[in-house]
Amino acid sequence: MIGNEVTRRWAIGALMAGVASPALSKSHKITHNAPKVAKPKPPEILSPDALTKTADLGGKVAYLVVDAKSGRVLESANVDAPMAPASVAKTLTTLYALEALGGDYRFTTRVVATGPLSGGVVQGDLVLVGGGDPTLDTDALGDMAKQLAAAGVRGITGRFLTDASALPSISTIDPGQPPQVEYNPGLSGLNLNFNRVYFGWQKKGAGYVLTMDARGLHYAPAVSRARMEIVNRAEPAFDYAMRDGVEQWSVAERALGPNGSRWLPVRHTGAYAGDVFQTLAATHGIRLPMAQSVTGTTGGTALAQHQSASLRIVLREMLKYSTNVTAEVVGLTASIALGGQVDTLEASARRMNDWAVQRFGIHPQLVDHSGLMPTNRVTVTDLVTLLRAGGTDDLRGILKTVPMQDERGHYGTAAAPKVQAKSGTLNFVSNLAGYETTEKGHELVFAVLAGDVARCEAVPQADRENPYGVRSWVWRAHVMQRGFLVRWARVYDA
Repeated sequence: MIGNEVTRRWAIGALMAGVASPALSKSHKITHNAPKVAKPKPPEILSPDALTKTADLGGKVAYLVVDAKSGRVLESANVDAPMAPASVAKTLTTLYALEALGGDYRFTTRVVATGPLSGGVVQGDLVLVGGGDPTLDTDALGDMAKQLAAAGVRGITGRFLTDASALPSISTIDPGQPPQVEYNPGLSGLNLNFNRVYFGWQKKGAGYVLTMDARGLHYAPAVSRARMEIVNRAEPAFDYAMRDGVEQWSVAERALGPNGSRWLPVRHTGAYAGDVFQTLAATHGIRLPMAQSVTGTTGGTALAQHQSASLRIVLREMLKYSTNVTAEVVGLTASIALGGQVDTLEASARRMNDWAVQRFGIHPQLVDHSGLMPTNRVTVTDLVTLLRAGGTDDLRGILKTVPMQDERGHYGTAAAPKVQAKSGTLNFVSNLAGYETTEKGHELVFAVLAGDVARCEAVPQADRENPYGVRSWVWRAHVMQRGFLVRWARVYDA
């Protein structure tokens, strides 16, 4: 299944690493015989049947578009068919979290001392206490270590502990995924780098130099709780096991090129964060023993802390980058805020389903908060009802913009329809749901769900990271979705 979890900071870092092409001097500019640039073609308006037939997706396509103000149905098909929502499920999670926690809610991570500080030494234990922050990264941990150093801490007499008990510890979102996919890590009350570790390799002579680190913009500490070895085997490409408190990976040598890198998921997130913090503390002159886990922290003095951005900003980034960790963490946090402790993602999702019934009169059948599990189900009727009720302030204002063409084929002009939407993609599942404003200001609410569930379920687990045929299938689905948006913007521009 397809996933992509890129943080804003890492995206900026990637852009900074690019090399710009030098500008041509005047003497090298071509001023004659330049090839003619073809004028953009206006997008073609097709009927709904033509759009679905041309896409040739198999399975089922469901769609519904309504007038935002009146709710009048404009076009529809398979409106009550249960479909896999993929990441479109994050729209429900967003409204659930906003109502339960409030848009100004912030996740807090603390470093707590159980005893006084004397002569630079904490007389007791030091505890890294997670508050569930899904956006905590290595740079934030480094800043907290710097705060400790500024407070005069140089060591401790007791233990270094990690407390991840603010949320249940879950080893993986979807057990049916291949072990190496970064968008399917573990979860807990102490998360770091979206619970991913950076694996790099470089060919040296007859062998490889391997690295495993927790890199951010300013720090790249090596980790000891995750290790990699190269093995001589045909398949699988990656294998995983937990041995003696270490997440042990192996990779088939034939799967490696001369050099490269990728993110891998972390299952034991609290231990990972403790490992990284111990290393970062050492860079600031603070000696800590290896981290041990503890459940529940009472008393003590907070010597350092980090707060996330407001929940509204966290959710906007989640919707933009479709981060599964964020969706699951805010969903779990909301469920606990509304009704006490929950132990599993499925239990938390059931609580969110019940809330949706009471709040919007819809009946989603979700088993997680991110939409990653292929067994999630929702109808286009449910989604459109949810989006209409979500309102401009709560949801539309933080959904990402989908670039659209005007009638002359130009993007981003005043005449182009304005679309804010959430997409969702699994293997042979591609969805889009959101809001569209036509040139004349007609407000529409829509959902387009396409899925060949039988084909999705038939993909062997080892092939689910990138199965044969999925890229062309998703491309055709995207063309179809754009076709619907173009059609609706023209036909219903009243």
